[in-house]
Amino acid sequence: MIDWNGCDLFYYMTTKGFADNNTNIETPNDIGVSEKPLKTEKITKNRVDINVLKSKLQETESKEFKKNVYILSTLILGLGIVGIYLSL
Repeated sequence: MIDWNGCDLFYYMTTKGFADNNTNIETPNDIGVSEKPLKTEKITKNRVDINVLKSKLQETESKEFKKNVYILSTLILGLGIVGIYLSL
């Protein structure tokens, strides 16, 4: 049991706390090596022509449009055939 008188309290506070947690952290001496980049190759960015991207987009959209028109016309033709068959 700790006596909380002035002297015992001072002894308790000086022996506990940060005094037990002393750890030395060493820093490396080769700071110049860590400042160099890891990759020595020069990074070059490839530029993309916006017109090429637009033409590819138009090609894919035209393919999708043709497919959709084909499906829609097939459905309308099938519905017409079923309608004619049922009306006779």
